[in-house]
Amino acid sequence: MSGKMNKIIVILSLVLLLAIAIVSLGIAYAGGVRGIGLLGVWFFVTFGIIIILAQLIPAGILISSFMKTIFSSFRKGEISIRAT
Repeated sequence: MSGKMNKIIVILSLVLLLAIAIVSLGIAYAGGVRGIGLLGVWFFVTFGIIIILAQLIPAGILISSFMKTIFSSFRKGEISIRAT
């Protein structure tokens, strides 16, 4: 990748991280958490969401490719399975 593309990806990742952090901070504050506990809940929720996304994105890619393999044939003469 070019240097310009790397900068764009870094900026987009930081924006996503910041958006998740601000939303989780708002949820914790609205839930009544105050003081130092707010910081702990904020880190817990933020990194919990990031870990879940890090697991769901590759799992979604694997499931979609698995479904594509099931419902498409490798040879042109074969009839693919139809889900009814």
